[in-house]
Amino acid sequence: MPSFSAYDGTELTFDTFGDGSPVVCLPGGPMQDCGYLGDLGGLSAHRRLIMLDLRGTGRSAIPADPSSYRCDRLVEDVEALREHLGLDRMDLLAHSAGTNLAVLYAQRRPERVARLALVTPSVYAVGIEVSPEARRETALLRRDEPWFAEAFAALEAIVSGAGDADAFRAIAPFWYGRWDEAARAHRDAEDAHKNHEAAARYGEGAFAPEATRAALARLASSVLVLAGEVDLNSPPPAMAGIAALFPHAELVVQPGAGHFPWLDDPERFVATTADFLAGPDQRLPTPDDVRPTG
Repeated sequence: MPSFSAYDGTELTFDTFGDGSPVVCLPGGPMQDCGYLGDLGGLSAHRRLIMLDLRGTGRSAIPADPSSYRCDRLVEDVEALREHLGLDRMDLLAHSAGTNLAVLYAQRRPERVARLALVTPSVYAVGIEVSPEARRETALLRRDEPWFAEAFAALEAIVSGAGDADAFRAIAPFWYGRWDEAARAHRDAEDAHKNHEAAARYGEGAFAPEATRAALARLASSVLVLAGEVDLNSPPPAMAGIAALFPHAELVVQPGAGHFPWLDDPERFVATTADFLAGPDQRLPTPDDVRPTG
């Protein structure tokens, strides 16, 4: 697995899938390794996916300073990867909590972002609230599912502030467009991909939403916000609010998709993201642009 040194000497690793123009992919969690992304439903047939394992996850080293797990400090790890790859500008694709890191990178280094794809994004870095009503309304779209009654009761407990660990486990079906064997296996593997200590430090003092929103309003890059129609975590109304923060953003709601749209309908997900990333209004880097420097 290729590796490079971050700004503080921490050795970070990344995996690659496919050929063609590179797109740097940032995992969610927060602080999960990139393994749960797979090859994003086959997007690797269209682009060279560069999957970063954030510090302390996957095969990347544990840093000497645990405070460097903060999302705003991880921005310099993404910059170190760009420099290692020898890219002047790069396409970024991020999922869930990883989108916080992506937008903070775009805030700090806007000139380095070619295109930005935010998949079922988190709202924390930009300070958008997801109301309990929005979560309930999204959940009710699944009322005909056989598991719905138990999961919805658990959701009501969580929304009321009385949810425990069992309640959070019970709402797992809401994260997927189909609660089938593949979804269960994906969910069961979550802990294996996550650094819980790092996750606890990820958001501590990292976000200044007002400043971030002001910076994103000036971003010249094209942006895709991809939402799942039945995604309880990132419901479409909140995703529309995120898209509205950018001057050049497109909101796409994938029908029937939950929080992991490349699992629910790989063909549709790949068609949407590949088309966006190949858009004509930006000069995309070519494989010859990728010049590892270390």
